[in-house]
Amino acid sequence: MNVLGIIASGVAALFITVALAKSARRVALRPHVPDEPGGRAPRAEALRRTGGATAVVGVGTATGVALWLGAADDAAGSVGGLLAGAGIVAALGLVHDLKPLWTALRLAVQTAAAILVVCLAGLSPVAGVLAALWIVLVTNAFALLDHADGLLTAVGLVTAAGLLTCALVGGDPALALLPTTLVAGLAGFLLHTWHPARLRLGATGAQFTGFALAASGALIQEAAPSGRAAWAALPALATVALADSALVLISRRRAARFPLRDTDDHIAHRLRRVRVTVPGAAVLTALWAAVPVATGALVYADLLHPAFLLLPFAGTAAAVFALLRIPAYAPPRTAPPRTGSSRTTPTRTASSGMAQSRTAAARRTDASGVGAAIPAAASAPGAKGSAPGQGASAAARTAAGHPTVPPPPTGRPAAEAATAAAERG
Repeated sequence: MNVLGIIASGVAALFITVALAKSARRVALRPHVPDEPGGRAPRAEALRRTGGATAVVGVGTATGVALWLGAADDAAGSVGGLLAGAGIVAALGLVHDLKPLWTALRLAVQTAAAILVVCLAGLSPVAGVLAALWIVLVTNAFALLDHADGLLTAVGLVTAAGLLTCALVGGDPALALLPTTLVAGLAGFLLHTWHPARLRLGATGAQFTGFALAASGALIQEAAPSGRAAWAALPALATVALADSALVLISRRRAARFPLRDTDDHIAHRLRRVRVTVPGAAVLTALWAAVPVATGALVYADLLHPAFLLLPFAGTAAAVFALLRIPAYAPPRTAPPRTGSSRTTPTRTASSGMAQSRTAAARRTDASGVGAAIPAAASAPGAKGSAPGQGASAAARTAAGHPTVPPPPTGRPAAEAATAAAERG
C-alpha cells in the first residue's frame, strides 16, 4: 500500500466523520418539543449518547472503500477481518447504548470478534489465543477511559498515531490503513466531544476505538521483523488504559466494592477532585499517554534500547500510587453507638419528665378550678332553695366538670364538715 493511498483514506475518513457529526450535532441541539416541558427530547438525548456512531461510520466507510479498491494488497484478509471484528463490537456497543446488556454477553461477543480477527490473520494457535485475550483486555480498558469529555478521543488519537508510526516503520504497511483512518476519524470527532461535549462516543465509539487499537497492535506485533523488540514496544502503547483499569480495580478492592460496578473513581474523576478542569484532565492524560507511546515507537524502530521502556512504566506506577491517595468515595455514614443504657435511659427520663409536667399542670388546673368554684357555690341560688345536697353539687364544679365541695369556714376537717351537713339535712 502506498503513502498516497494512506493519505487519501485518512482524508476521506476525516471529511465523512466531520459531515456526519455536524449533522448529528444539529439534530441533538435542536430545541425540544413544546409538549415536553424542560430538557431535550429523548430522541435528541439518545442521539447525543450514540454520537460515536458517526466516527464509526466515517472510519469504516473509508477503510472499506480502500479495501474494495485493493489498497491492502496481500493483507486484505487481515485488514478485512480487523474491520469486521471492529464493526461487530461497534454494533454491540450501539445496542448497549440503547438498552444496557449483561457484562457476560458483551465479553462473549468481544471474544468471538477477536477470534474472527486472529483466524482471518492466520495466526498460530498459541499466538491466536494470546492475541484474542489481549484484544478483549485492551478493548475494555480503552472503553473505560470514556468517563470524561474528550478523554478517550484524545488518548485514542495519540495511541493510533503511535500504531501508525510502528506500521510504517516495520511490519506490513497495509496494516497502517485502519490506524490512519482512525486517527483522522478521532480528530474530526474531537471537536464535538470536547468539553462541553455536544456528542459522546458512548459504548459504540468507545468499544470500536478500543477494539481497533488492540487488534491493530496485535497484528502489527505479529508482522514485525524478528530482530525487533515488538513484544515490549507495542504493549507500551496501552499503558494509560491499563493503568486506569488497575487504578479502578485496586481502589474498589480496598473499599470492598463490586469491581464491575462503574463509579466516579477513574483517572479524570480523581484529577477533578484536586481542582483540575475537565479539559485539563483530558490534556494531562493525553500527555501521559504520549510518553509511553513515543518511547514504544522509538524502541520498535530500533532507535532506543528496550530498557528505556522501564522509565514510562515506573512513572505510570508512581502516578497510579499517587492517584490512589486521592479519596474517590464518600465516607460512610456512621451511626452513634447503641447500648442498653443509652436506649432506655433517655426514653425513661423524657417520659418521667413529661409525666411530671402533666401532673403539675393537672394540679394547677384543679387548684384554679377550686378557687373559681368557691364564690360560685356561695352565691348560687340553688344553695338554699334547692333540694338538700343538690345546690352545692349543681353550682360548684371544677373546670374538668367534677363537683367540688367548698371547705367549711370553721377550719374543721372535710370529713367532719360532710357529717355536719348530713345531720342538718
